[in-house]
Formats: sequence, C-alpha cells, structure tokens
Amino acid sequence: MVKHYEFFVMTQDEYDMEYIGDKVKEFAAESGIQNGIVSVVTAHTNCGIIVTEPLDCILSDLDVLLHRLVDDEDEYSHAHFLPTYGRTSANAYGHLRSILVGNSTVISLVNWKMIMGEAQEIVFMEFDGPQARKIFVDIIGE
Repeated sequence: MVKHYEFFVMTQDEYDMEYIGDKVKEFAAESGIQNGIVSVVTAHTNCGIIVTEPLDCILSDLDVLLHRLVDDEDEYSHAHFLPTYGRTSANAYGHLRSILVGNSTVISLVNWKMIMGEAQEIVFMEFDGPQARKIFVDIIGE
C-alpha cells in the first residue's frame, strides 16, 4: 500500500529552518500502514531536508558551515541571464547548499511508529526564502 501526502512550509527568511517531524508523524499515524518506510522529499532545488538533533547550537553551527562552504558573494556560473525564467538568476548559493544537505530522507516505519533515535528530528532547510515550500510525504508498506 502507498499513501501520499503533501503540505506546505512557509519560510520566514532567506535562510530558515523548520522542524517538520511532528507533521510527518501525523501522516504516518493516519496512513494505516503498519510496517514500511516513510519518504520525505522537498519539491524544490534550493532547500533541503535533514535528520539531526534539534538543538539551536547544532543548527547555528550548520548555518555557519554552509555559509563558509558556499559564500553568498562568490561568482557562480549560475548567476547569468536564464531565458527560461526571463531574468538573471541570483540564487546559485541556495542550489549549492541544497546539493550539500540533500532534499530528502527515508525513515523506517515499524508497528505504526517511525523508528528514530531519541535525539533525532526531521528539519526542513530554506536557502532562498522567504517562500511557500511544498513537501511530499509517501508512506509505503503494509
């Protein structure tokens, strides 16, 4: 059996993070699926999804690390006129940060519960906000 869900996260800033684990767990609980996997994927190329310990200091350190690795002010090939958009792109750093953190996660579902460590949380990361961001949750199993 497969159950598909979608929801939106409204980000508040250019670089923003939102805990989404509770919403994903709600979908898993209502899916009726006892055992399987839960897939969480963002529909966008300049944001990401990670699993980490939900501590502000860790997320702050991650912010610092990503800005060191991908500087907002660097010269990127992506920063040129894109005929498909009809404008110049100015968000290469968002795409690159998304590539580094990834845009999805998969979690096991056993006896109607997502199997996660006590200190794990699903975090949505925005790299080009503020925007409304769509997230897909698919629960696959029996």
